[in-house]
Amino acid sequence: MSRYAIKYINPDAEFLQNAWYVAVQSGEIINDTLLPLTLMGEKLVLYRDNTGKAVALENACPHRKLPLSMGKLVGGAIQCGYHGLTFDALGQCVNAPTQGIIPDNAFVRSYPVVEKYGLIWIWMGNPTLADETKILDIKDYDNPDWGLTEGGMLECRCHYLYLLDNLLDPSHVAWVHKTSFASDGTEDVPLVIENTEAGVVVSRWINSIDPPPYYAELLPFSGKVDRLQYYEAVMPSVAINMSTYVRTGFGGNSDENLPEDSYRMRSYHFITPIDAHSTRYHWFQHYNTNTSDEFVRQKLNEGARTAFEEDRVILEAVDAGMSEKRRPNLDLRLDIGARKFRRKLSVLIDAEKQSIH
Repeated sequence: MSRYAIKYINPDAEFLQNAWYVAVQSGEIINDTLLPLTLMGEKLVLYRDNTGKAVALENACPHRKLPLSMGKLVGGAIQCGYHGLTFDALGQCVNAPTQGIIPDNAFVRSYPVVEKYGLIWIWMGNPTLADETKILDIKDYDNPDWGLTEGGMLECRCHYLYLLDNLLDPSHVAWVHKTSFASDGTEDVPLVIENTEAGVVVSRWINSIDPPPYYAELLPFSGKVDRLQYYEAVMPSVAINMSTYVRTGFGGNSDENLPEDSYRMRSYHFITPIDAHSTRYHWFQHYNTNTSDEFVRQKLNEGARTAFEEDRVILEAVDAGMSEKRRPNLDLRLDIGARKFRRKLSVLIDAEKQSIH
């Protein structure tokens, strides 16, 4: 363990640090390359060692803070491009060509990483607390009866909690996603809000409506539908949106009691702060019909990206508006779920800060 790892929490940080976040998709780290990345205000460099394992280090040589990403990989370690100091996957200096001996204080911080679900997860806090079993369990990920989209990443110039607010707000689809996710009832059917151990769920059944354009051609039945909008946020910043469609008259039941021809879509959203006003937004989707149809898979992925781009435009303008506001903003009833989530997260962040004082 790198000695620098004892300085693992910034007491002024506005993010929960003792938690797993998605850093990048697995394919973003290519063998023999160095990937600079900023997460939660920390400058990192990611790479794969000579076994193919993902590694994350502080992106600053301790000598004059030259980014290690400007160096090169040598035998699975990073060699600084200034004077050749070389650091292994634990952040320890293993070669100091100009010194004769390796200085005792020649090390950089290393970060625990796990590769799972086609994503590289990183632990930004105390490395001794990094428990891989605390990574979100994704139901049916390896189930061949479920389709999986390629997913993607957007970089959004907004605070990460605005994205979480949006992903706990089923109502915004009526205005932001008129040509994709909107349908009758998305404007005014009451929401059900539920606290969970890990976060908040906002949901509602909308009965006897025409399916929205995004889903209309994908359903295994025709005619009017009952629609479930299920929006869940899990600490610290993962959202799960589930859309369920059944023939009219079968809505309102639990997942286990729905007809066999029910259509289910699960969208997973992984929100990782870059800094106070920018965010990395990763996602992929699971679905239970036409699972081997490549055209359907691409259609779903492209449709999701289009919708998320619509969100991005709105939320970047929201971030700018809130940052420059001259008068107080107001909350609406549709913000109740997001407010509950923010309060729960704030309690965890405050407790984390108190633990280091």
